Amino acid sequence: MQQFSREGLLCPCQPPYNIFEREIEKDILPYCSEHNIGLLTYGALCRGLLTGKMSPQTTFEGDDLRKVDPKFQEPRFSQYLRAVEALQGLARKFDREAIHLAVRFILDKDVNIALWGGRQPEQMQPLDQVFGWELGDKAMQEIDQILKENVTEPVGPEFMAPPSRE
Repeated sequence: MQQFSREGLLCPCQPPYNIFEREIEKDILPYCSEHNIGLLTYGALCRGLLTGKMSPQTTFEGDDLRKVDPKFQEPRFSQYLRAVEALQGLARKFDREAIHLAVRFILDKDVNIALWGGRQPEQMQPLDQVFGWELGDKAMQEIDQILKENVTEPVGPEFMAPPSRE
């Protein structure tokens, strides 16, 4: 460990980041890129929203944080679901699904690691389809347009932070 500390610093940054919650693009992402600070972002799938598996009938039980996150409350929930449906269409142009596109988007934005909260081994199966391709500028512009057209009342990443424990 002493040799490691003599050779260099370990300076990761771990903000929330996903297709819908992109505030880090304003300052954190450029700063980290400019100063060679590794980005280890969380919330890649926006609490499951970007998996493409939710529908208007999806409900959240118990202490599920999505019960209080405004993205999962109407009228915003429908807006985000429409955006995911459009993103799914874009993903199919690459022979992928929305979940693959969501993670590829992050990695193509100069992020080192895109974390998502898989709780079961099978939830990591989409990982194989994340690598070996890139979105490119045209697809990035299309993503921006999809969000602009579908999410008229966006919510920031303030609800992605873990709740404080008392």
